[in-house]
Formats: sequence, structure tokens, C-alpha cells
Amino acid sequence: MEAALRALAKHGPDLGMEHVAAEAGVTKPVLYRHFTDKADLFVALGHRGTEILFERLIPAMSREEAPLPRIRKSLDAFFSIIQEYPNLYRLLVRSKFADRRIDADIVAEDKQVIANALSSLLGDYLRAYKIDSGGAEVWGHGIVGMVQNVGEWWLERPTMSRDAVVEYLTMTIWAAIDGVLRGYGVTIDPNKPLEIDKIVTLNQKPTAGDAAAG
Repeated sequence: MEAALRALAKHGPDLGMEHVAAEAGVTKPVLYRHFTDKADLFVALGHRGTEILFERLIPAMSREEAPLPRIRKSLDAFFSIIQEYPNLYRLLVRSKFADRRIDADIVAEDKQVIANALSSLLGDYLRAYKIDSGGAEVWGHGIVGMVQNVGEWWLERPTMSRDAVVEYLTMTIWAAIDGVLRGYGVTIDPNKPLEIDKIVTLNQKPTAGDAAAG
């Protein structure tokens, strides 16, 4: 998998199996012992991308600190992956490996997992402040969709730094949350840790190793 990621970084989303084999220092027949075809490798790359995302995102979302830095660090974790693995993100977004269309939509699956977790987190906080939690899913899916769309835009048009993109999104998300809370008479200092702390739990999918073994 690490060889596949290196080959992807060098050759882009249109890389062939021969590129992966060469990077791994093996012949194509040896490579096919691990992956039955391009689709199998694509799915394994997707699961590896999910591992990387969750490894960075879960600690950032679950940090016991003030709301604003928590939002900022969670966003930075996501955008750090786009910056470090741009071709992996391009590959997964377009669901196409070389000349073959892939049925698996790993980005959509990850988005659903993260949106569900975020909705649950927001719902817990709303209930803790005795606020109607009916909009938690709207918030969760809305935030994740916005962040993904901005990520895809920034990947193709990096007209500003990662820090700038993260900061703009941080302030936008917090402004929405703060506005709703104030509507219910709740005021929170965004730079002060909350007395209640909720932890994010993501139901992770099979790992890249599991996918390759299967």
C-alpha cells in the first residue's frame, strides 16, 4: 500500500498497475497476488485513505479544549490530508482508477460516517444546554458537505494557504453555531473550554489490510 501511495504521488490518478509494481520492486504477477485487479487496488487505496483521515481527525475532534480551537484543529487535520495526498484525494473523488470506473464511493461513505458522528456530537451538546436537538443532523451533514466542497475547490485552485482556508471555515462554522445558540439565550466563550466534554466516535470501515486480505 505504501508503494501504491508513492506511485500515485508520482503518476497521478491515471497510474497503472505496472507503476505500482515498479515502485514496490515486484513484477505485475506478484502484485496480482495481493490485488485481483485495478478495482481491488482502488478500494484498498480508499481504505488506506480512510485510515489516514480517521487517525488525524478523531484526536482533533475529541480534544478537550475550547470550541474554536477544536473546530480549527479538526479542519486542519482534514486539509492536511488533501495537501499531503492530493492525488489520492483526486482518485477517490472521481471514483475512477486509470481507465476503469469503480462502483465503490469511498468518499461518500467516509462523509456519511463523519456526518453521523458530528450530528451525534452536536446533538449531545444541544441537549446538554437544553436546546432542541432536532437540527443536529442538518448541521452535521451541512458542515461536512461544505467542508468537502471547499476541499475539492481548494485542491484544484489553491489560491490561498491551508491556514487561510482553515481559518475562514472555522469562523464561518462558529458564526453559525454561535448564532443559533444565542437565539436560544445561550452564550459561549469560543476560546474557553466547556464544562461538559463530548467525545467523537467514528464507526470505522475495514482497513486497507483487511481489504487486501479479502
